Order: sequence, then structure tokens, then C-alpha cells
Amino acid sequence: MRPCFSLLLLVIAATSLQAADWNQFRGPNADGKTDAKLPLEFGEDKNVAWKTPMPGKAWSSPVIWKNQVWLTNALPDGHKLWAVCVDLETGKILHNILVFDIAEPQFCIALNSYASPTPVVEDGRVLVSFGAHGNACLDTATGKKIWSRQDIECNHHRAPASSPIPYENLYILHFDGFDKQYVIALDKKTGKTAWTHHRAFDFQTTNGDRKKAYGTPSIITHKGLKQLIAPAAVATEALNPLTGKLLWTARTGGMNASARPVYGKGLVFVTNGMGRMSAIVPEGKGKIAWSSKRGVPKKSSLILDGELLYMVSDLGVATCVDARSGTPHWTSRLGGNYAASPILSRGRIYFFNQDGDIPVIATGKKFKLLARNKLADGFMASAAIAGDSLILRTKSALYRIAAK
Repeated sequence: MRPCFSLLLLVIAATSLQAADWNQFRGPNADGKTDAKLPLEFGEDKNVAWKTPMPGKAWSSPVIWKNQVWLTNALPDGHKLWAVCVDLETGKILHNILVFDIAEPQFCIALNSYASPTPVVEDGRVLVSFGAHGNACLDTATGKKIWSRQDIECNHHRAPASSPIPYENLYILHFDGFDKQYVIALDKKTGKTAWTHHRAFDFQTTNGDRKKAYGTPSIITHKGLKQLIAPAAVATEALNPLTGKLLWTARTGGMNASARPVYGKGLVFVTNGMGRMSAIVPEGKGKIAWSSKRGVPKKSSLILDGELLYMVSDLGVATCVDARSGTPHWTSRLGGNYAASPILSRGRIYFFNQDGDIPVIATGKKFKLLARNKLADGFMASAAIAGDSLILRTKSALYRIAAK
């Protein structure tokens, strides 16, 4: 192959990575990574392209398709559940659709919201999920319902938070509740159930509160085999994403799993809501290669970059470990409390805490703080990327952050 042609292919590949629509929780590759040229420094009076107030109480992260930004919203009491579409260029609200009006919402703890699951958006359709309160597929041009389901049962006990994911002609969702724990796949076009997998392991408890989880699954390819990695309380299961057939089970312990799994170096990395991380060999019986409780987040997802695994604990302690062994390289206190997942771009990791602080560090085996930014309100939702800009949802507003 000629050198100039090889260079052209590399440029096209890099452009495609940057231009991919941020269509689901943690992005098109489900790993929180992008090649975008994001601004290093920003604040309320610096590099804000637009800011749109977003009243209500909702922790769902924004997703992006072309010139549309989609997110869900809710009243604090859970009676009104909306889908919101914002113009990417102007921040103007294009659709504010009341999707469901709930007469008797389930109980929700203060730390959660009635609109925590992140939508999935694709060409012409967006799936918005509110757990057992309802799931609906909407036309992105008109906002009209293509189909909806309110018959998927689950007592979330403390409100839902698991986000749906797309796979071929399916939407796949977790329903790990107090009373029932299962994974379900819905046909994208009709909303009809394609398959259901009930958790196949023994929870070894009758306490439904210890069976709950808020996890979002990931699709991996390991040795040519597609696997749906589906964390739950007590264990993590791998399923065939097209059929729901069980492939393996790893006893990962704990409850309230909420982070999205990441895969690399032949290992799957999962965390649980008790602050434990497991590195699983995704074959055979799901052997655990190593595990750790040091600095492990209970809520936010991990960043895997080559041989290095990065994380921030709920109490603001950032850690970098060796992905193959779990050996720590460094630990540093960033300060504040964290629930949102970090973003990696071009050797920089952006963290977002519940007070609105955004520290940015350099990747590497030594800790280096590059910047510390601040917005007016705190983060529960994770960031999305559009071109070379950050789309950020705080507890009260939606921002587009772009270098001027």
C-alpha cells in the first residue's frame, strides 16, 4: 500500500472516531473516550457556547445525533416524565414531550431521580426509558411516539437508573429490582419482547434490597465472540446479545452495581455499589483475574487507556492502576463527591463532581493536574461529546462548552 494512501486512511479513521454521534451512555464505544479537541479551561464566563436552563430533577446524561441533543426530565415527585430535545447549535429547546403521566410513582431516594436512565438515539428514533414507569420510542423529527411499553414490571425500590443500550435490531435493558431481576431485549421497530433472561444465579439472600442494581450492560468481542456483559448484585453475567443465552457467570459480590463495564487487555472490568472492582477473564466460567477495593467508585464508570485504568471514588480520590495486575501507580485526592463518569480525550481525563468542579488531569503513571474548572451547579449526569465541544448537564442546566 502506498504511504500517501495509508496516511489518508489514518486521517479518515481519526475523523470518523471524532465525528461519531454520542448516541448512548458513555458514547458510541461505551467507554467514555473520544478523539475530540476539547477545551482545557472553561467556566461560566469562559468558552460557554450556550447555556439552557433545565428545571426539574433528572440525572440522565445527554445523547447526540447530528444537530439534536436528547435527554429526559422529570418532576421531583415523579408524576410527569418528559423527553427533551435541544438544538445543538443554539441550545434552543425543540421538543419538550410529556411521555408519561404517572399516577402513583414508585419510591425514589434523594440521591436518585425519576429520570436517571440515559436515552439511546439513532437515525429517526430515540428510546427514552424510565424503568418500570415506562419505555417509549419517539420519532426524532416530530416527537411522536412510535411505540411505548408500560407493562415491564419491576419494583425498583429506590427508583430506576439502568440505561438501555442498542444492539443490531434490539434495545437491551436491565431490570434488577427488589422483587425481580432480569435482562430484557425489545425489538427496535415494534417494542415487542425479543428475549428475556432471568438472573440465573443464587443471590444467597431473601433481602430484596441486596438484590438491586442500577447497571448498564456493555457489548464486547472476545476471541471473536460477541458478549453482553450484564452486571448485577452479587454476580456479573455474560449473555449472547441476540438470544439472551447465558455464557458465563462471575461472582463479583456486592449490590447496587451502576458503572458500565469496560473491556481491554483480555479482561472485563466491573465494579459494584460496595466499592469493589473485579477484572474478569471473559471465557469459560468467568474467572476473576484480580480484584481490588482501593479507591474504587461505587457509582462512576472507569476509564481504560492502554495498560492503565483510571477511576475516581465517590469521595473524590482519583487512582491509576495497572490494568493487567491491579498494581497501583498513583492516588491523589481531587476533592468533592463524584457520581458522574469521567471522559478521556487526547491524553486528558475530565472529572465532574457534585459541586460543579471539573478537574482535568494528564494520563500517565504519574499524577499531573492540568486544570480545575467550575460551573454554577453540580453533576450527577455524565458528559457527552459533539465535535470538539462538551455537552454538560448539571443539576439545573445544559451547557455546550467549546473553545472560542
